[in-house]
Amino acid sequence: MSGASVLYDVPGPKAKVRNRFYTVIGSLAVLAVLAFVVMRLGDKGQFDPDKWNIFNNAGVRASIRDGVLATLQIFVIAAVLSLVLGVLLAVARLSDHKPVRWLATGFIELFRAVPLLITVYALWVILLSNRDDLGLSSNQPQFWALVLGLTVYNGSVQAEVLRAGILSVPKGQSEAAYALGLSKTQVMTTVLIPQAVRAMLPTIISQLVVTLKDTSLGFIITYEELLYSARQMSTNIIVNGEDVYVPVIIVTGTIYVLMCLALSALANWIERRGRRAKTGIGTVDTDDAANVVAVGDSAPRGPVSMGS
Repeated sequence: MSGASVLYDVPGPKAKVRNRFYTVIGSLAVLAVLAFVVMRLGDKGQFDPDKWNIFNNAGVRASIRDGVLATLQIFVIAAVLSLVLGVLLAVARLSDHKPVRWLATGFIELFRAVPLLITVYALWVILLSNRDDLGLSSNQPQFWALVLGLTVYNGSVQAEVLRAGILSVPKGQSEAAYALGLSKTQVMTTVLIPQAVRAMLPTIISQLVVTLKDTSLGFIITYEELLYSARQMSTNIIVNGEDVYVPVIIVTGTIYVLMCLALSALANWIERRGRRAKTGIGTVDTDDAANVVAVGDSAPRGPVSMGS
């Protein structure tokens, strides 16, 4: 079979010309809309130097810096916890024990179905109501509500991603590992999960980008991340009797885009290094293969099912 995609027919000469025409027309339409928006904003005075001069103020820059640091702090903690939770849930859902599998499945389906905003808000109310009992002070209820909300939601999504990656590993590899006497835990941690992570790395990183953007939900529970700081600045700063919503939105949006692009670039770099790494299943000589087969025939075979 050729390398061409089997999902659709390869476009012919006329189809290629037609696609290029539609691409040019669509691009021109998008540029026309952007030009119209920019012209309207210019007519409203949103690009006046006085409004953009606010970013030369040390207090404004400090507010943006603190918002970015708070956003990154939330993201790093939630990303690590969601990946750990995702691995645990994925392994639990592949478990041979029905109660464990059912519990993991229920957890995943519940938090994937409930909107993240509702989860974060509910956690905030619970933590705020029990602040004294939990020893929380200042903005810690907001902080942990956002971290835990992002963790349970993104951990549930990452669990399904990792489960799909584990199931995509050829069954022969787990069978060979069991034949060599490895336990189910060893097979999962040394054979299946590493390959699943490598196979699903683009999807994992895409979900981490979603996690980064979802930190903006802290705005709803008054956590002082980047979006909340931008909202405070646009409300409290008045220039020539007008607000500065548009400049603040443009700058804040640009910062979010740059952070997501940086995360994507890091993912691409990790993926390229993984492709260059000299790991994986190598070829063996005929004699070695015979020895492996002999060992496999004599060794007791463990169960083929995955998980613990």
